[in-house]
Amino acid sequence: MCFYNSMSVKAQKLASRYGRGLSVVEIAEKILKEQKQYRVDAFRFPECPIVTANEKLQSFTWGLIPFWTKNEEQANEIKRMTLNARADTIFQKPSFREPIMHKRCIVPSTGYFEWRHEGNKKIPYYIFLKDEEIFSMAGIYDTWLDKSNGEILNTFSIITTDTNPLTDYIHNTKHRMPAILSQADEEKWLDPKLDKIDIEQLLLPFPADKMEAYVIENNFLKKKSDDPTILSKVI
Repeated sequence: MCFYNSMSVKAQKLASRYGRGLSVVEIAEKILKEQKQYRVDAFRFPECPIVTANEKLQSFTWGLIPFWTKNEEQANEIKRMTLNARADTIFQKPSFREPIMHKRCIVPSTGYFEWRHEGNKKIPYYIFLKDEEIFSMAGIYDTWLDKSNGEILNTFSIITTDTNPLTDYIHNTKHRMPAILSQADEEKWLDPKLDKIDIEQLLLPFPADKMEAYVIENNFLKKKSDDPTILSKVI
């Protein structure tokens, strides 16, 4: 699965990469707070920079809350289960079947983290693309209105797919990896008119020969998220 992302570039560079501007001041400030986050932890339900068909870079919360959610209690329960969405079931799941057709987004990344299991040992890896400092994970989003206070929440989920040979070696228990988009497919993915067959073709495993990975320190989760040594390679 994909629960630990990395975003180690500044917001301005991110906006430039995707040909977007920074959104209104309030949203821009949220993104700027999260810049240089070498480890982004989904279980903290963080605000993350997100790319949609909108001309501005936006800030959404990780953990999708469907528009039909009744109240805060249900929202808190659902978002724990929607950090990721499986490509093979996304068209059937109630939380995802509407967003996958009409509310697709890009989750920018500079790398992500996963573990290899060897007996009782868990070996953490940092995984990234060889030739792209910033790459795109396929995501979906939704907008929920909390009727108790009138607050509108934009939330998202990262889509996962089958592993390729590299990521299969690392994630050797559940055999999942984020669905990564080529640069040529990024704007296509955001097109709300895309049909189901075309969507499915964009959720295939990314080529292993375009990716790299290395072992990092076991204590990387204990370090502060803005500590660059999180990405230090174990020699």
